[in-house]
Amino acid sequence: MAFALPTSLADLRRYAPGSDIGLALGIIALLAVLVVPLPPILLDLGLSISVTASVLVLMVAVFLRRPLDFTSFPTLLLLTTLLRLSLNVATTRLILSRGHEGPTAAGHVVAAFGGFLMGGDVVIGLILFAILLVVNFMVITKGSGRIAEVAARFSLDAMPGKQMAIDADLSSGMIKEDTARRRRRELEEESGFYGAMDGAAKFVRGDAIAALIITSINIIGGLAIGIIRHGMAFGDAAATFTTLTVGDGLVSQIPALLVSTAAGIVVTKGSTEGSAHAALVRQLGGSAQPLALAAAAAFVLALMPGLPALPFLGLSGLAGTAAWWRHHHPTSPEPEALPTPPPLEAPITESLRMDMIRLELGYGLLALAGGEGARLTEQIKALRRSIAAEMGFVLPPVRIQDNVQLGADAYSIRIKELEAARGELRPTALLVMDPAGTAPDLPGEPATDPAFGLPAIWIPPAARETAILRGYTVVDPASVLTTHLTEVARQSMAELLSYAETQKLLDELPREHQRLVGDLIPGQFSLGGVQRVLQALLAERVSVRDLPTILEGIGESCGNNRPIPAIVAHVRARLARQISEANTGPDGYIPLITLSPEWENSFAEALVGPPEDRQLAMPPSRLTEFTVRLRASLDAATATGEHAVLLCSGMVRGHVRAIVERVRPSTSVLAQAEIFARARIRTVGTI
Repeated sequence: MAFALPTSLADLRRYAPGSDIGLALGIIALLAVLVVPLPPILLDLGLSISVTASVLVLMVAVFLRRPLDFTSFPTLLLLTTLLRLSLNVATTRLILSRGHEGPTAAGHVVAAFGGFLMGGDVVIGLILFAILLVVNFMVITKGSGRIAEVAARFSLDAMPGKQMAIDADLSSGMIKEDTARRRRRELEEESGFYGAMDGAAKFVRGDAIAALIITSINIIGGLAIGIIRHGMAFGDAAATFTTLTVGDGLVSQIPALLVSTAAGIVVTKGSTEGSAHAALVRQLGGSAQPLALAAAAAFVLALMPGLPALPFLGLSGLAGTAAWWRHHHPTSPEPEALPTPPPLEAPITESLRMDMIRLELGYGLLALAGGEGARLTEQIKALRRSIAAEMGFVLPPVRIQDNVQLGADAYSIRIKELEAARGELRPTALLVMDPAGTAPDLPGEPATDPAFGLPAIWIPPAARETAILRGYTVVDPASVLTTHLTEVARQSMAELLSYAETQKLLDELPREHQRLVGDLIPGQFSLGGVQRVLQALLAERVSVRDLPTILEGIGESCGNNRPIPAIVAHVRARLARQISEANTGPDGYIPLITLSPEWENSFAEALVGPPEDRQLAMPPSRLTEFTVRLRASLDAATATGEHAVLLCSGMVRGHVRAIVERVRPSTSVLAQAEIFARARIRTVGTI
């Protein structure tokens, strides 16, 4: 495509400094200065631009509200460094080629810096240049570079956790998709900015080293050219070329010092909100006590012999006045906002919020949840801690509220707004139960234990000792309610494990296991799939506390799009030791009720459908016969004091469990692979 000259105002705007073409032309001009000689007048213009741009960069950094508002700063550091180096090369060319002509051979800007700032003394100029070089190179640049390096490292290390937190907030509904997209973009900008600042700090450091080398070359080369080529005396050559060289060094080091200071301000600002001057004034002068102590210290120094009294007295007066003003006008921790009238009615979206677990009490039971001596809230806290330690799953908070529609002594337990259980208590009485399962032989009000359905009696507190002496179990009303809530929560754990709770469980894994999560999710398996596996385990009261082993089992078995039941079966086999330990009785062995080969074949032959979605199609009469024999075997084992486990093959375990759950939900159904190799077993029955 042929290059066309601009013919209109719109075409000229494309070549303006703020346009893309203007920026490209500016970079080309900077690179051209490295090889094309510049006349002194253009060199003066370039040096003026360098100084002014450095002041502008410093002022932008001072008034910056947050570092991410200046994301172009690393690129700007590169361009300003390239500008100074290009001007250094151009100045060196003029000094070496025309330095014998006089102090203005390299332009008036260099002459001004070499004459006015040095006071005509070359030694003073050299010392001043060395000091500026040390301050820039050893103090500001080195410190800001180290801060940028640490900030970049911490930002990159924290990036996965921040991304997972954004995903968790999005999945739980706390933020919308556009908010999550904006936060991800800000996170990417933050990590990219600090990473770029880590590298950009090396530009400034290299600029300081280059200035030292160029200055040495100018002095040595200028002396050689002046003495050998132009026949100048050593003193005249030293005075002329050293003055020009030091002036060139100063005119390049002062802008470099300004830009380095701006870089230090940007990287040290961190997460401080507001501009630098506002933060300094707010934090240094925000309290009267430090100002008063500073005023007292300045006053004491003014009284010391040998020190000038006037400056310290002036500073003491200023600090004391500021302390007095701050004492009578204290700053508020937060800016006062105009009071807003309360809304006339709650937003409609408030009605969409759902309590995961809610306990509703009649007015006669409110004393259990509040007031002096209330134990219910403390017992619920202990319940959540015990379930977390046992099952590896933290129950959602339990909301307790009154319900005038309930009876005075009635309560209702709701899971996701739906009633899961209901019962009645006597707040001024004690519930007595017989461990043998029969009704206690005591005077009182007959009742039924709401948690397990056992016969019980309500007795007055005065009869407590009598009941204990007879070997009965005595429970206060708060403990009865907590026990019922515990059983309902255990039955509903699979339902309570939401997508957000699954994400939280993964986020709270120790650091050494986060690599396992990253390798598995989402490349091999989805977070929703992990949720379904954990729900399947919790539904049968298998603890998910050993989450790393569960994730390893999922990773081993999730290939080739295997169905969730097959993955759950493999995970249960990996947890064989844990499952066997949970079903071991007090005598140290697992009591088993085995499934006979005839019933194994019956279940296997009744499975229909594809391998990934097998269904049980057993005739109803056959199912009825199985449930009768199952109930008889379990009752016989219970009569001997055994809490038996039903053992079957892995192929039919899930279908047998679905039947057993309707007959005896608390009975565990295990496959042969789920029995730990070193576990002790005893067969107590056969179906």
